[in-house]
Amino acid sequence: MKRVLAAVLVTAFLAGCASSNAPPAQSARPRIVSLIPSLTEDLCAIGAAKQLVGVSQFSSSIPCAKGLPEVNDASSVDAEKVVALHPGLVVGIPSQARAVASLRRAGINVALLRDDSYADLFDDINTLGSLSQHRGEARALIASLRAKTKTLQASEHFARRPAVFVVLQTNPIWTVGPGSYISSLISLAGGRNAVAALPQSYAQFSGEALLRLQPDALLAAHDAQLEQSVGREPWRSLQAVRAKRLLIVPDPDLLYRPGPRYNEVLSWLIERLRPIAR
Repeated sequence: MKRVLAAVLVTAFLAGCASSNAPPAQSARPRIVSLIPSLTEDLCAIGAAKQLVGVSQFSSSIPCAKGLPEVNDASSVDAEKVVALHPGLVVGIPSQARAVASLRRAGINVALLRDDSYADLFDDINTLGSLSQHRGEARALIASLRAKTKTLQASEHFARRPAVFVVLQTNPIWTVGPGSYISSLISLAGGRNAVAALPQSYAQFSGEALLRLQPDALLAAHDAQLEQSVGREPWRSLQAVRAKRLLIVPDPDLLYRPGPRYNEVLSWLIERLRPIAR
């Protein structure tokens, strides 16, 4: 009974904040809270930076988000702080549905966008363009990104498609499936995901299965600590490790975030796969 009463009081408080505190006058372009860094980058890239009023705590490296209130972490959203910002729109991803339920009850418009795949990247930019009233800028950005990708792909000229194993974590081993955004990057760069059959976009992987794969190269960001793990099994028994084919992306955000900077890591990856694909 106490839990039910507490939930009712929280909902009433949020609704009261949304109605009793006089919000700033709303223009045609809404005030926006972004709960995901990749969506924040999208919004900034289409000219909606001035509409941002709150972001995730993981957005500190995004120039246009510096100094903005941080309203959520990986597991929770500070609903009171969000309501106090009087947003006309909150954007996040489907896994945050429970975390934003109280915001929806308070009457705040919430849009949850998938960001798992390469196609999602463009769908999100297009959707954010509509929601933020920057449709033309979104279309122009998509056209520019696709044109740059096409130019980069034309520079490949690879004799073969090297097999790349993505290392998200070394102990236990986590990697990406063929349906993931990172797997698409590898394919665009002229390689192929060494893991051809994995139903999830991100999943744990056995060391024995990795040894059987014997990929041509390993791709990771610095935070995966792959370089610190190569002296132990199963890593030291991989041909890619013995040949020093460790592709370590200097900026983890470029690898993990399906945002408008993806062509930077695509160019980086093409150059590093080139000698392996001879």
